Amino acid sequence: MPIAAWCLLIVAFMPVVTVGIAKWGAGYDNHEPRQWMQTLEGYRRRAYAAHTNCYEALSVFLTAMFVAVWTDGAQELVDTLAVIFVVARIAYIAAYLADKPAARSLVWSAAYLAAVGIALSGLLPHA
Repeated sequence: MPIAAWCLLIVAFMPVVTVGIAKWGAGYDNHEPRQWMQTLEGYRRRAYAAHTNCYEALSVFLTAMFVAVWTDGAQELVDTLAVIFVVARIAYIAAYLADKPAARSLVWSAAYLAAVGIALSGLLPHA
């Protein structure tokens, strides 16, 4: 299985991990979870915000991967950019939890550019 496919699995689980951080040990109310989430503060609130952003990033990454497959993107390039995307997204979550907005924006941009590169990988000549 290509490295990029493993990266896709990792990205798919990021929303679950971040919402788990928000919920863990915080008296989670499963009767009205969306209302309960609005009561969170501090790193738990930021974890929930990261959770919703992880879903947004997942759609961008899925689209990029689909386009790369559709256009026969160079696998080595796609793999490299997928790893960059995952590392940047992990750094994004860490920056969000640590309340470092400038760093968060920087690594968000790196991940987004990696996804764009994945989508455009089929335009480059390869063997």
